[in-house]
Amino acid sequence: MILKSMIVGPVGTNCYLIGDETAGVCALVDPGDQAQDLLAMAADTGLTLSAIFLTHGHYDHRDAVPDILKACPDLPVHIHYKERYQESLPSRYFYNGPCVTYGEGDAVSVGSLSFKVLETPGHTAGSVCLLSDDLLFAGDTLFAGSCGRCDLPGGSMEDMFHSLRRLSEIPGDRQVFSGHGPSTTLAAERKTNPYMRRAMTL
Repeated sequence: MILKSMIVGPVGTNCYLIGDETAGVCALVDPGDQAQDLLAMAADTGLTLSAIFLTHGHYDHRDAVPDILKACPDLPVHIHYKERYQESLPSRYFYNGPCVTYGEGDAVSVGSLSFKVLETPGHTAGSVCLLSDDLLFAGDTLFAGSCGRCDLPGGSMEDMFHSLRRLSEIPGDRQVFSGHGPSTTLAAERKTNPYMRRAMTL
């Protein structure tokens, strides 16, 4: 497996590239800005970009999608249906573009690599995490020592605590790759993250 990351955009969003060298394909998680840089990162691997996975619909996690689709017009963009734009919703916080919706229990793949979709509302109503045997792509649900803000459209602190408790109950340990800030582990967050520790008592 190839795993690369790039910090993009004005608020420093982590975009991740997941690649399967044997299958010759890769995917991007949360391409928030700097489309040409992200396409170059994919090209440097020698792998074919096969999918985009969005953990939620906020602009800083998907603004590069239109330009990436110009270069790769048939690329599937996966997002939870609650993150789709509607006229009554502020476009800054919801995705308005071609997509394939996914949700709880679905599996997405990058070659032989498989990731389970976990619905983790709180930061937004349709936030998801992507879980494999070793990795958790947490979007803006779980950060090192913190969690995503819940005061934007679709956010709920009550939902966030339920989601953090759910993540705390994942057996064993996982490397956690968040939408902002450094990577961490579930074990470390269970021990030191005040939001997760509070969620564990509820």
